[in-house]
Formats: sequence, C-alpha cells, structure tokens
Amino acid sequence: MELFRLDGQIAVVTGGSGLYGLLIARAMGEAGARVVIASRSIEDCRAAADRLSREGLQACAKQLDLESEASIHEFTNEVVEEFGRIDTLVNNSVSRVGLADLKETTRDGWEEAQRVNGSGLMLITKAVVTQMCKQRSGSIINIASIQGVVGPHFPVYGDTGMTSGIEYTYAKWGMIGFTKWLANYYARFQIRANCISPGGYNPGLLQDESKAQFVSNYRKLTPMGRFAEEDDIKGPAVFLASNASRYVTGQNLIVDGGWTNW
Repeated sequence: MELFRLDGQIAVVTGGSGLYGLLIARAMGEAGARVVIASRSIEDCRAAADRLSREGLQACAKQLDLESEASIHEFTNEVVEEFGRIDTLVNNSVSRVGLADLKETTRDGWEEAQRVNGSGLMLITKAVVTQMCKQRSGSIINIASIQGVVGPHFPVYGDTGMTSGIEYTYAKWGMIGFTKWLANYYARFQIRANCISPGGYNPGLLQDESKAQFVSNYRKLTPMGRFAEEDDIKGPAVFLASNASRYVTGQNLIVDGGWTNW
C-alpha cells in the first residue's frame, strides 16, 4: 500500500473548496500530502482548509484567479517559495456561465467561459509544469467530465428546466485532448498527465424535489443505478497522484457507474 502514499508531497487543487475539489483535497490529505486549496475566493479556501485541518490533515489556503496571468504567476511562485516543489496539480476549476442554447450564446459569454476553462487551464499548467521540469517529476490531473466523452443526453433532464451548457461540453472535450498532448510532450521529464471524467455527483440535487425527474432518469440510464457518492472520486485521484500509477500517462479514467458504456 506504500505505492498509494503521498507523504511529503505538495498537492495543489484548483477550485479546491468546491463540490469535487474538497473531496479531492481531502483524499490527497488522507494519503499524506500537504494540500494547497486554491480558488478566487480566499474566504472559501480558508474555510475548506480549516475544515481539513480540523480533521487532522495538512492543508492551507491560497488565492488564485485563473482569469489573471499575474495571479497565476504570483500563486505558483508563492507555493514553490514556501514548499520548494509541486508534486501534483489537480485542475479542477471550471467556469459555468450557462450558455446552454447555441442561438442564445454570445461572443462575450463564450469568451468569458474560456478565460478560465481554456486560457486559465493552459496558464496554470504552464506555470506549474515549469517547476515540475526542474524537479523532473510530477503528476497533472485534469478533472474533465463524461460530457467530454459523449454528447449531452438532453432527454434525461425532462421538464426540470435543467440542461447542459455548450461551453462546458466544448471545454471538457478540449481538456482531454490537452491532457494527451501534455502526457506525450512532458514524459521525457518524468511528468505524467491524466484525466478523471466523473459522472453525476451532487448530494444537494438528490434532496431537491423539483429535480426528482432528472434524478430518476439519470439512475435508470446508469448501469450501477445510482449517482456518484462522496468517496467515489477520492480513490482515482490518489491513484493518479501516487506511484501506484507511475507508468500511467495520457489516460482518461472514466468514473461514471457505467453511464458512457451504452
């Protein structure tokens, strides 16, 4: 089991106070890493880091605005100055601006989403991979989605008013290709890059009676018959950060209960 340990490692989780981010940050901490929780809201980051610290894990909060190149460089330099290295970067942040219908999508809205999902992703990865090249080691984990593997299944939403934004599908398909490019180019530096593509996880949604039709449809279309649970993404994240996956790169690990198998 030592292959799965992250003792002494520094793991950065962008969007680390969010739905998936906090679970991933907790998983890294439980495996022994010191976790840097990063997002635009320093208050949310501090609350998440305090929560993990109360659980006995090593966690700290740092502000990171992926729309600002200056913020990205300041953040990366601060982490390296404080800890000396970055072993894992989890690109979990995502901008959802609700551009669901193409006919309603504007250039400004589209570009707003891509400032985080495209340019921000590239710039934070560029900054961190520069440090990883010096170390000649590192793992980049990009949190994509099943909607980067298959197109949205719009009938699943029924008449709930829910839908899937076009900018989200575009970003997640692009993220998977970006990952494969990173994997092939930086393998020479012993840097690995992989994706996790999760299926549905949202505990609050399951309690919302107005979304019951969607929940029922989603379960019926998932071979395992359920939504993801809290621990389901933690194991894959630790696996890809650890030496247990030291010969794994360029892969997209789909964690969806079988949704994309049909």
